[in-house]
Amino acid sequence: MNPRAKPLRAALAGVFAIGMGGPLAHAAAPCSPCSPRTRSNPSAEKKNPCAARNPCAAARSKVDPRLVTRPKGTKLATGERAELLQLGESLWKDTKLSTNGLSCNTCHQGGAAFQNTFANPYPHYVAMAKEQGGLKRINLDEMVQFCLVVPMATKPLGWDSKQLAALTAYTADLQKTFRPAQAGKSNPCAAKNPCAPKANPCAAK
Repeated sequence: MNPRAKPLRAALAGVFAIGMGGPLAHAAAPCSPCSPRTRSNPSAEKKNPCAARNPCAAARSKVDPRLVTRPKGTKLATGERAELLQLGESLWKDTKLSTNGLSCNTCHQGGAAFQNTFANPYPHYVAMAKEQGGLKRINLDEMVQFCLVVPMATKPLGWDSKQLAALTAYTADLQKTFRPAQAGKSNPCAAKNPCAPKANPCAAK
């Protein structure tokens, strides 16, 4: 065979392959994880729902303290404790209480996102209530109302409603088993981006 025929035939084969939608010869080789020219990482192009914004972070807007301060003379609804706790647990996980798809459990699952002060008897100082509502001390039922306003972006419950009494009772029950060490747990909504350099073998060093 003519020695010049081999390069010609190879070139024609490449043209034919491209015309049929085939890959280029050099593209057939697998990408090197450390190569500066790597194929695009498809997972890096997908939006990380937790990276853009932490849905559990309260809005920085100010809260009218009158919305979350129990009116004088108002008493919480009463009822059988077991019934209140059962209703409170259901409401704790109910995203319908909010206008943005959050529930109490979204942020506080497993004791996460509570500050160490949550272990103290109410009323006590809560940073969010002080920074956004100017309240130096707050009662537990008032804190429930505060959380409904932010970050759950909804209206407070009726002060004499069974719902508020149930949520307050259930939160008080959670407080009994809370340990300050739990406050250091990471927020489930702030998970690390799986496409971060450490996790992505094709990321540039």
